[in-house]
Amino acid sequence: MADLKLVDVEKAYGEVKVLKNINLDIKTGELIVFVGPSGCGKSTLLRMIAGLERITGGDFTIDGVRMNEVPPAQRGIAMVFQSYALYPHMTVRDNMAFALKLAKKSAAEIAAAVDKAARILQLTPYLDRLPKALSGGQRQRVAIGRAIVRDPKVYLFDEPLSNLDAALRVATRIEIAQLKEQMPNSTMIYVTHDQVEAMTLASRIVVLAGGGISQVGTPLELYERPENEFVAQFIGSPSMNLMPGEVVATGAETVVSLANGGMARSAVPTQASDLGLKVNVGIRPEDLVTTTGEAAFTGEVEITEALGEVTLLYFKRQGDAAQVVAKLPGIHAELRHKTVALAGDPRKVHLFANGKSLLYR
Repeated sequence: MADLKLVDVEKAYGEVKVLKNINLDIKTGELIVFVGPSGCGKSTLLRMIAGLERITGGDFTIDGVRMNEVPPAQRGIAMVFQSYALYPHMTVRDNMAFALKLAKKSAAEIAAAVDKAARILQLTPYLDRLPKALSGGQRQRVAIGRAIVRDPKVYLFDEPLSNLDAALRVATRIEIAQLKEQMPNSTMIYVTHDQVEAMTLASRIVVLAGGGISQVGTPLELYERPENEFVAQFIGSPSMNLMPGEVVATGAETVVSLANGGMARSAVPTQASDLGLKVNVGIRPEDLVTTTGEAAFTGEVEITEALGEVTLLYFKRQGDAAQVVAKLPGIHAELRHKTVALAGDPRKVHLFANGKSLLYR
């Protein structure tokens, strides 16, 4: 069991700060997922927690004990890397037992720890195999098992599924979720660029961008109540549509006249002083529906992508505006090159001013 706390943590290389003002509390039993675009610092932050990168500012504690200068081996942390890094000449059993042998544990302790981890990860039938006789998913499970046998305070996962094919990613993701269910008091931090992994695994998601934290929250909080345009567009696929406009009516329901000629209504409340405010209206593709009445957007469908359960509609760009995308249930190949009008449920229409959500003013 472990509570982690980062207070004003920074990472600098010379004069260049790559991470700044990182403030985060992680409670025992949470599975925290770091997500963000490439180069945002998520793996660097994970390595700072592990002790593989030096913290150049702020404090990092585990259960109230400052860890900034504590060597990695003494932090009670186990890390699963993107690469399996298994010893090819050792069996699964020996790979999992190696760290315990180095720690001079007794043969009985080692056998018990390996057998327990193998049962949890369903590796018992493979304990006497070499890594070359395993699938990619099984090898990654061995790497996870190597961490489990150490019984650490904190588990760190650095994009552990990125080397797997699509089918194995799904299967192994489910196995990691089941592993967390079997270890409810374990604290885990997981880095990924795959938002499906983040949304399905996380207790809370930490969205990193520009060297800092953009938002922290449960998967549904980030999806339904993004604090800013970056989070709104980063969480969800395809990305949220953003359309510029001006507030023309305020109150419990806000009405926005859009630059594309449409009208949008939002349940985000505004005040009389907001009249004339320039905003971006955000509507997720899955929250757009076809309409014959008041529309937020009307345009010609340029491309359709039939995915079976849904169809993605890509509309022709209007000037310099970003492309609008709609996700409709069912098959709608007949809408290609047709003019379609779309509207959004006011309860699912977001409003942003200067990049920030009006919900959080």
